[in-house]
Amino acid sequence: QVQLVESGPGLVEPSQTLSLTCTVSGTSVTDGYWYWSWIRQSPRKGLEWMGGITYSGNTYFSPDLKRRTSIPRDRPKNQFTLQLTAVTPEDKAVYYCVRGPAPYKAYAPWGPGTQVTVSS
Repeated sequence: QVQLVESGPGLVEPSQTLSLTCTVSGTSVTDGYWYWSWIRQSPRKGLEWMGGITYSGNTYFSPDLKRRTSIPRDRPKNQFTLQLTAVTPEDKAVYYCVRGPAPYKAYAPWGPGTQVTVSS
């Protein structure tokens, strides 16, 4: 059974870099032609796709966030990470990692999500 679990700090100071990790079990992030994405949800913007990394290591990003986002992966640990620079209070959201058959498509199960607040 495939499982994804997000982890990272719940509180980040403005202008700092947010780093969240998605740990995958039940399959490999390099197998099966899957796309591994990050999504966030906030009352202000709703559900927002941020970007992801493919099974082959190629990355894709939302145009709105491309300048501030990177998504590396750690193959031995079977993880992929979201790094979002220069955060502001507008980046407050619940962040999810997902798996899908294409960019910006997600299959169940999602990770449980992790709440991130930006505040000094």
